[in-house]
Amino acid sequence: MSWTRGPTVGRGSSAAVSVAAAPGSGDVFAVKSAEASRSESLRRERAILAELDCPHVVTYRGWDVTREAGGRRVCNLLMEYAPRGTLADAAAAAGARGGRLGEPAVRWCARGILRGLEYVHGRGVAHCDIKGQNILVTGEGPKIADFGLARRVGGDWAAEGPVGGTPLFMAPEVARGERPGFAADVWSLGCTVIEIATGRPPWADVSDPISAIHRIGFSGESPEIPSFLSEQCRDFLSKCLRRDPSERWSAGELLRHPFLEEVGEEAPEFLSEEAQTKIPDTESPTSVLEQAAIWSSLENSEPCHPLLQRSPPNRPPGERIQQLVGEWSANSIPPPQMPNWEQDESWVTVRSSEENREAPETGPTANANANANEEEEEEEEDQEDQEGLV
Repeated sequence: MSWTRGPTVGRGSSAAVSVAAAPGSGDVFAVKSAEASRSESLRRERAILAELDCPHVVTYRGWDVTREAGGRRVCNLLMEYAPRGTLADAAAAAGARGGRLGEPAVRWCARGILRGLEYVHGRGVAHCDIKGQNILVTGEGPKIADFGLARRVGGDWAAEGPVGGTPLFMAPEVARGERPGFAADVWSLGCTVIEIATGRPPWADVSDPISAIHRIGFSGESPEIPSFLSEQCRDFLSKCLRRDPSERWSAGELLRHPFLEEVGEEAPEFLSEEAQTKIPDTESPTSVLEQAAIWSSLENSEPCHPLLQRSPPNRPPGERIQQLVGEWSANSIPPPQMPNWEQDESWVTVRSSEENREAPETGPTANANANANEEEEEEEEDQEDQEGLV
């Protein structure tokens, strides 16, 4: 399989997301890439995403292992490309409303996300990181993306790695270190509705990550529900933001809440062609409001994986929290249009490792290296067979 890697549109501590295209067909998709030695999370994401087929979940397009500069082996997760960007971007672009969406648009978005969650939960999966930055905007409706922290509820959590998340969107039980379930996604949905309806993140008065984790987990409080929202919206949020997870409404129950009655299928105004041109070029991911540097750690997420712990073990607690949620640096989100095909220097042709093998070496060292590579590739193939993926 040959494809062309375009500009990078997002970058985390262990993976990067690029726009890509198949040269023959011109088909455009997104590629999330990680070095093979650091691809554990990406492989888990692939295993889950490949089993999902829902209009409100980003579409899995394939998997490819490539040999790139310096002989690096890179794992690539191919996914649907949504040129309109994320829900957080769309809300930030609503400049006339102070960076927030009107309630008709909020209803439309909430219903689409809940449809996706109802489907995902029905297949035993908790997303574990619902927020505006992980919801892609399309004309057909919002789509849940980034399953890098997703877990199978009732599965072997230890085998699936440590739990991460985004502090400002974490449910209280997750902030306390408990296993997240479906109800944790519902709490995060409530926080996302606050985010897009107000133009500010939940817990907007929290000043540092440690305070956020402690307050969410142990204070007994819930995010403030603004009084300017409609009574139906406030009641809807109250059902999402109950601190006891057993008392929160499920995705299916919330879909029947009066707040979501009479929501049309037609895309709201913020998805119109005129509105799309207003989506700003910003660092990705970004908060709905341009906040102080502290929000880069409060609003971003990464799993707390031993391989990512590069700082000394005695670093201050604030730095440990920042390590938990990740520190992102990225190029700008592309505007809602097709990639610029004229800038060829930003596109690199990529071929799968099977098609891009280097010329063989000779001698005992070469044989040893070849055997080691073959064993490594066989282990990966065995793992892929066990996952039931092609």
